[in-house]
Amino acid sequence: MKENHKTNRENLGKLMENSSMLVIFAGAAPVSTADQYYAYSANRNLYYLTGIDRPNVILTMTKSINGEVSEKLYLERFDELYARWNDAMIQKAEAEELSGITSYGFIDEFIPVAATALNSGAAKTLYLDLENRSFGNNTEALDFAAQVRAKYPCVTIANARDMVFKLRMIKQDYELAHLRKAAEITKEGFYAMMRNVKPGMMEYELEAHIDYTYKRFGTQKAFSTILASGGNAAVLHYHKNNCEIKDGDLILTDFGAGWSWYSADLTRTFPANGRFTERQKLLYNIVLKGLELVTDMVKPGVEFGALNKGLREYYVKELVKIGLIKDEENGDEELSEYYFHGVSHMLGLDTHDLGRAPADMPLEAGMVLTIEPGLYIPEENLGIRIEDDVVVTVNGCEVLTSGIIKTIDEIEAFMAENRA
Repeated sequence: MKENHKTNRENLGKLMENSSMLVIFAGAAPVSTADQYYAYSANRNLYYLTGIDRPNVILTMTKSINGEVSEKLYLERFDELYARWNDAMIQKAEAEELSGITSYGFIDEFIPVAATALNSGAAKTLYLDLENRSFGNNTEALDFAAQVRAKYPCVTIANARDMVFKLRMIKQDYELAHLRKAAEITKEGFYAMMRNVKPGMMEYELEAHIDYTYKRFGTQKAFSTILASGGNAAVLHYHKNNCEIKDGDLILTDFGAGWSWYSADLTRTFPANGRFTERQKLLYNIVLKGLELVTDMVKPGVEFGALNKGLREYYVKELVKIGLIKDEENGDEELSEYYFHGVSHMLGLDTHDLGRAPADMPLEAGMVLTIEPGLYIPEENLGIRIEDDVVVTVNGCEVLTSGIIKTIDEIEAFMAENRA
């Protein structure tokens, strides 16, 4: 694995300017309450470059005036008492085995070394991971950027995020292997739910079968599970998962396993009692055909935004046929009452990988994205969404979640044969 991360750093080094320095902070879990902390979630960019998913680590890469790249990791000094109370902090041998980096320092040495590089002109450009979606809370990178601006105004601060994301956009073979493994575990979780669902149980009881699957495979959830029955499924990001599942409800579940931090993202919709009603079948098949239509559109050169445009055009025609919207001329505006999100997002180390993709971005072989059409009809007490994960290939795409059943006949047959 360390060879993969070494290659990632080499590719990043080619994008850096001469006389520059890149700094990536691992960060640490914030305080939850009293002496409790939230679970640490790896800085995905640092993990991509080093294979390290431990807190309180700093990666630096320095590119000289001659274009030579050097790299160094800064680690915490070993504290025996801390190690007896908590997990021991990562040490040189483990970090080297994961990353392949052989040059090390301690975190308390980082600022003097960085100051020398910035003051001497060896680092005229400083690359930092400056993503920040919370206006009120600064990251380590933002705090460091503020200090550098104050002390070294001639240094140019640039966002490393865009460079790393350019690399992360195209998945390598080892990354696709992780995504396939995540999809396999997710499949097991979905089947565990369908085997055990019955009207009268609570949504969180059904969710527990997913959680058990994660534990059984020794992995983590990629994101908080959506398990929405009946009208709850008309709420896009429903997370309470605390209502009773009723006979006749459709259940929408949006969930995914994470494997080595790579995320699966699956949505399936199925009947609590094992049988779709005729109305549910009609609407479900419209969504399923939308999934198939968009999947067939995916190939290199197609603009990302064209996928959603194609789905909306299809939906308008189909929903006019069944009388859900009035006419095609104003259909796109009416459609937003029943379909109000995009059909796709990028997928990888983050579930919504690399932020929001621009509509005019052409797809390239190696990109991984979701296809997730949905229809949401609160007045009929239902929501339907079906989602697969696909990788763009030279001639089209490969569906990473293709082995997970989704037709009405498949779902009804499975539930009839396998329910506890």
